[in-house]
Amino acid sequence: MTTDTRPLILVVATGMRHYREYLLRSIGTEYRVHLFVTAEPGWEREHVTGWTVVADLDDGPAMAAVALELDAREPVRGVLCWDEARILAASYISEALGLPGGDPEMVRRCRDKHLTRVALDALGVPQPRSLAVSTVDEALEAAAEFGYPAILKPRGLGGSLGVIKVEDPLDLAERFAFVRDLTVPGGATFEVPVLVEEFADGPEVSVDAVVQGGVVTPLFVGRKVLGYEPYCEEVGHFVDAQDALLDDPEFCRVLQDTHTALGFTDGFTHTEIKLSSRGLRVIEVNGRLGGDMIPYLGLLTTGIDPGLAAAAAACGLPPALVPERKLVGGVRFFYVAEDDTTIESIAFDETALPPEIDRAIAVVAPGSIVSPPPKGTLWGRIAYATALASTVDECRAALDAAEANLKVKAAA
Repeated sequence: MTTDTRPLILVVATGMRHYREYLLRSIGTEYRVHLFVTAEPGWEREHVTGWTVVADLDDGPAMAAVALELDAREPVRGVLCWDEARILAASYISEALGLPGGDPEMVRRCRDKHLTRVALDALGVPQPRSLAVSTVDEALEAAAEFGYPAILKPRGLGGSLGVIKVEDPLDLAERFAFVRDLTVPGGATFEVPVLVEEFADGPEVSVDAVVQGGVVTPLFVGRKVLGYEPYCEEVGHFVDAQDALLDDPEFCRVLQDTHTALGFTDGFTHTEIKLSSRGLRVIEVNGRLGGDMIPYLGLLTTGIDPGLAAAAAACGLPPALVPERKLVGGVRFFYVAEDDTTIESIAFDETALPPEIDRAIAVVAPGSIVSPPPKGTLWGRIAYATALASTVDECRAALDAAEANLKVKAAA
């Protein structure tokens, strides 16, 4: 029996080290962390107190049985997962252990974008009109009803993967197969796989929030930077600790109504909202911490630790949510120019980076073959940089400098 009295939290999967280690590092300072993984951990070991190798991280009931055995030896206080493909499976563990977040149907309403739309519509939450379709003919009928431009999106993916703006029927017909057939490891699949949605103009933001007892507390707002039109690739984000939306009554009301409609009562969420000319429009809700280093920027700019906040919510404990600073952070992702590029060498010239650059990380190794969007999508990224400053303009200038000093050599 351990003499360590810190709460034991079970973390399902960890994700890529470059994007997620900061979360595990933070959580390990106040919690004993036990991992469920499919292979012996490597870099994770310094942040955890134990692990169990399981056969399948997508099999929630099977993992729940293993977790009950662990809980009999060492009581588990909470279950946490930030891997979009595994959050539903993780909810079965929470359910079996009687812990916060233990409602698979609650999580399913976030994972399945069609169910999200149905739930929000029932409560009148503002959102684009949407129809789930199987064929290009059905998609053409839906778009004719909504008007052009329209949006095509995969029903079960996240991170704007496969989301395309189409301008007319010919454009839709040419691009439909790409959206229908796009798959990612662990991605959800459906017999009716594509959503056709009304286009909402204006900028898009994301908000990471803690939810306890159904009450939503927004922590960080991310302002998206999109690229590679008509694909909605997220090529960067800016987070301002003093973003006015955090205190905007209408924004906070819509955010709360969204979670109420979904029946989302406990956990951490990442919600995407369009600031359209017709008002706020909810785009989607992810039942997990945000990706793309957005929570990390929140940590840099406010001092609120998203890993510890998510862990507290998972354990039913009060999170520490008082900001300690008021800064602006940014992240930018970098890509190669041509499909199927073989990387011979890649590195930032760190001597030329401005002091506002916080991180400059190559995420691919020599020998990697990568492509830009649409072929490359999320996995086409070759590097990223984060910046911390007093204004968005200062962050943008620093990220420009990082981009200029990223040296990539492609194999002949």
